[in-house]
Amino acid sequence: MENENRNETKNKNKFWKGVLVGALVTAFAGLMIVGVAAGISVIGRSVIDSQVQQQGTVAESTGAAAENQKLDLLSLNKKLSTLQDIINRDFLFDEDMSKVEDGIYKGLMYGLDDPYSVYYTAEEYAQMSEETSGVYCGIGAMISQNIETGIMTAIRVFPGSPAEEAGMKKGDIFYKVDGQDVSQFDLDVLVQQHVRGEEGTYVDLTVLRDGEEVSLHVQRRMVENPTVEHQMMEDKTGYVLVTQFDVITGDQFQTAVEDLEKQGMERLVIDLRDNPGGVVDSCVQMAAYLLPEDPFDGMLLSTASKHGQEDKYYCEDGELRHETAEGKRLEKRYPKTDDHELDMPIAVLLNGQSASASEVFAGALQDYKKAVLVGTTSFGKGIVQNLIPLTDGSAVKLTVAHYYTPAGNDLHKKGLTPDVEVEYEVPENPGQDMAEILKQDNQVQAAIEAIK
Repeated sequence: MENENRNETKNKNKFWKGVLVGALVTAFAGLMIVGVAAGISVIGRSVIDSQVQQQGTVAESTGAAAENQKLDLLSLNKKLSTLQDIINRDFLFDEDMSKVEDGIYKGLMYGLDDPYSVYYTAEEYAQMSEETSGVYCGIGAMISQNIETGIMTAIRVFPGSPAEEAGMKKGDIFYKVDGQDVSQFDLDVLVQQHVRGEEGTYVDLTVLRDGEEVSLHVQRRMVENPTVEHQMMEDKTGYVLVTQFDVITGDQFQTAVEDLEKQGMERLVIDLRDNPGGVVDSCVQMAAYLLPEDPFDGMLLSTASKHGQEDKYYCEDGELRHETAEGKRLEKRYPKTDDHELDMPIAVLLNGQSASASEVFAGALQDYKKAVLVGTTSFGKGIVQNLIPLTDGSAVKLTVAHYYTPAGNDLHKKGLTPDVEVEYEVPENPGQDMAEILKQDNQVQAAIEAIK
């Protein structure tokens, strides 16, 4: 018992140290998980961060480069057998072989030293389609995890959600779930194994807020993630907030813009602040909806793998297309009809946590000179992950390529530099409804001035 108390104290001290360090590095480390909401275990820690391509079973690697990089499976198997013999002989508790096997696969991906490459069990992978659909059973909050410290923070609490009803606030740091310290957890583990659950059940959370522990009793319910919200502001300026890119986001965005156009919109502000990215299809759908087919021959996004293979998303003859360098379409849902262009002044709001697909979208509009970027430099995630299913129902998410804006810019670890740099200023007396909040948001007001 004394050792347990000592370990608990040690872990708590380590956690608080991490909180302090996290406060210093979060702005630089940004989001580890792209689009992961509490109650969701999102597709990928980035989908461009998730160009979710269903590739069936995994083929064996070929070629000299792959041959030189292979593990020595004979030696590996011998060492594993030795370790298993030791476990069988001396391990005090019962061994769950399924967990051991999953741990081996997860360890292999962890050894790649890439925070975006991950192994998912069959159960975890089965949750992926629900996560990107925008509808799930959870508490209704989006959580980010700092890569450097592991600290998990609520970056958005959905209006009307169980989390909001229980008193959760943006900026709350997750500390305990049902009394268990989660400071050393991976975000996927926290969300999938502890926060999610059956509809109608409750989860007890302890969060840290302004240095104090706050207890929350939250019911799990079916939640629809409102990825797009819109508002008509003064002077016929439309405002569209996009919180992340789910499967449903492209259609939600078009509906919002159409509604604002019916109200007489003459200029548009698109808010991508704190948007961690998501499904690339929605991202290019939105960009194609706004942009003409030139001056980059309709190019919206291109990627390049280590083998030199190039994929590209572009518009041609009123169609949105996705092709490889050989001209083969990768997905049946392409080509898509795209005969729309929004010809009006546009501003896009960014900050240090606008990542991945957010940067693809904003970068395309900037290259086409169709939007002015306002705010602070974006996160800078310019790499692509593919989600690859395996025959046993599990899957791996693997970093496979760099992506480039229409003008050929590589944003990785650089981010997008705003045309108008403005730091966010917290209002002294924030409004309660969206109209008042937007009036007091200095970055929104700077964006309006930039496009008047």
